[in-house]
Amino acid sequence: MHPHREPLPIEFRTELRPGDVEAIVRFHGEAYGKEFGFDPTFETHVSEPLAAFIRSTSPRQRVWIAESNQTMVGCIAIVEASATQAQLRWFLVDASARNTGLGRRLLSEAIEFSRSMKYECIFLWTVSVLEAAARLYRQLGFEIVESHPGRLWGVDLNEERYELELS
Repeated sequence: MHPHREPLPIEFRTELRPGDVEAIVRFHGEAYGKEFGFDPTFETHVSEPLAAFIRSTSPRQRVWIAESNQTMVGCIAIVEASATQAQLRWFLVDASARNTGLGRRLLSEAIEFSRSMKYECIFLWTVSVLEAAARLYRQLGFEIVESHPGRLWGVDLNEERYELELS
């Protein structure tokens, strides 16, 4: 268990600015490459659905970007998968901001937004090596509903689907 760190001065925003798309893709590519050995195909896994998200005008979708000193230290998004289902995507907290409560705050914001948009369920796909995120998902009521091994982004991984019923 890591000691709890002092919170960084963090600003949150939900409006995308020029440069954010590249920053989100780079943030994910660099973090997962360094921490888990994911290859650059992971960046296309982030960028392709992110491009579709940005082109969408649905008010039932939102991205949150957390910044400290104008640097992205966290992000999360809710994507409209259907009228009743929201998909949680692009949840990542920089190593410098972990164990500060930032991940819990981002995830809580996403859940509350989903409730306010009257979604019945939130689902997400993740991989089992992301243990800290999985602990947080379970603490906030998500349950694993599907799990299977596969080779993704140049690495053998166990892919997992979590769901949270909102009703």
